[in-house]
Amino acid sequence: MGTPKASLPWHGSTLLRQVAGVAARALEATGGGPVVVVRAPGQELPELPDTAEVHDDPVEGRGPLQGIAVGLAAVADRAEVAFVCSTDLPFLQVAFIGRVLAAFDDAGVPPDVVLPMARGHRQPLAAGYRTSLAPRVAKLVEADRLKPAFLFEECEVRRLDDAALHADARLAAADPLLDSVVNVNEPDDYAAALARPAPEVTVQCFGVLASQGRRGSRTVRAATIGTAAEAIGLPFDRHVLAALNGDQTSRDPHLPLMTGDQVSFLSADAGG
Repeated sequence: MGTPKASLPWHGSTLLRQVAGVAARALEATGGGPVVVVRAPGQELPELPDTAEVHDDPVEGRGPLQGIAVGLAAVADRAEVAFVCSTDLPFLQVAFIGRVLAAFDDAGVPPDVVLPMARGHRQPLAAGYRTSLAPRVAKLVEADRLKPAFLFEECEVRRLDDAALHADARLAAADPLLDSVVNVNEPDDYAAALARPAPEVTVQCFGVLASQGRRGSRTVRAATIGTAAEAIGLPFDRHVLAALNGDQTSRDPHLPLMTGDQVSFLSADAGG
């Protein structure tokens, strides 16, 4: 790529901020929890959500399994399962994360790993893991068995093919092609991803904001709350609060949006 993927620009934000923001939204929808970013030792990172935690790999260049071990250990005392993903999934959907995590509770033998087999490929970096696996993963890293496949040989894995993923109606509607697992490994991949249209969302203003020539709802294309405000000529400053789908409020202009989202803007000032 010529530059770290985490810092690649993405619709006024960065690729890491996009993925971390989607994860934060998914956690908010399922009762909350930390977003953990695992980095190489001393790696500089772009801006992250306020709720994100940063943890370092103990050594550099040991591959994704070491990052999985660090991430699982970081939340093992606060969560039984975790969704693990790479930085380069610009089209990751909230509904995809929700479907993977929900599969831990499907009927049958409780799995250690929920592994999507989306678009014909195994997706270990868009999968769910029990946090209790952290010591086992760390031992694999110590033994130089650095491929996720070695972990899957040692534990109970529930595999979700396209049909199983789309058994969730929300995911089927939000991501019919399972673009959630499309990554950007080459400059051409990145350019093609940037060229795709931003999500289509509905925007509406209330209170004093609606009286400033912004009455009624409008459909716009916007990747973040900030660009949604920009699309209707609204300065998204400290006087403005956004409500997302009627149940989440935010002043974060970089909060990612999904197709079908409804964004309401209202005055954050008392009596607004």
